[in-house]
Amino acid sequence: MTDTGNNQDSSRKRATAKRRNQILEAAVMCFLERGYHQTGVRDIAARAGVSLGNLYNHFRGKHDVLVEIAMLERRDLVQFLDILASGSPAPKVLKKFIRAYAKYLAAPENVILTLEITSEAIRQPDIAQLFVDNRAALTEALETVVVRGIKDGDLRSVPDPLQASQLIVEVLEGSAYRSVLSETPMTGIIGSVEDFVLNSLLARQ
Repeated sequence: MTDTGNNQDSSRKRATAKRRNQILEAAVMCFLERGYHQTGVRDIAARAGVSLGNLYNHFRGKHDVLVEIAMLERRDLVQFLDILASGSPAPKVLKKFIRAYAKYLAAPENVILTLEITSEAIRQPDIAQLFVDNRAALTEALETVVVRGIKDGDLRSVPDPLQASQLIVEVLEGSAYRSVLSETPMTGIIGSVEDFVLNSLLARQ
């Protein structure tokens, strides 16, 4: 293939990726404003400024759009997995993770979108698996930190480190939901959440 052919192919790929992202961004906005079930593919196409046929060139339907959004959620988790992979003492890693994840969850759109994905995951096995896989990646990374902290004597021994890790995530996410519902800034909640989690796990001196 000539250089001209390669350039044309690259341009087409960039244009396709741009249009696909455009549709995904439009879908996110529609889901946030109307909810997943109240949004139709025509709504997404109109918001994205594309024809219905063009949308179907990229996605078979609304369900596939949500699957793609759930997959993109994994990219958001990378920053938190990196924090948990740090070799710093477990209490320091946990504190940094709690603050970073709370900041991410503080955005109302993240809470609403997570709720939309979660509710649909109950009905759709493929979305449920993506959700479970994302949660497993986070809790297993947390478990590694907890186990290391116990071994180093920085954290107290707990019956089940994985369950403890799942509870940490649930406390953070539950606090974010409460923050959005009560219109209480997450900054006003996170100090108590951090104190609760760390004092539950720190080794007694």
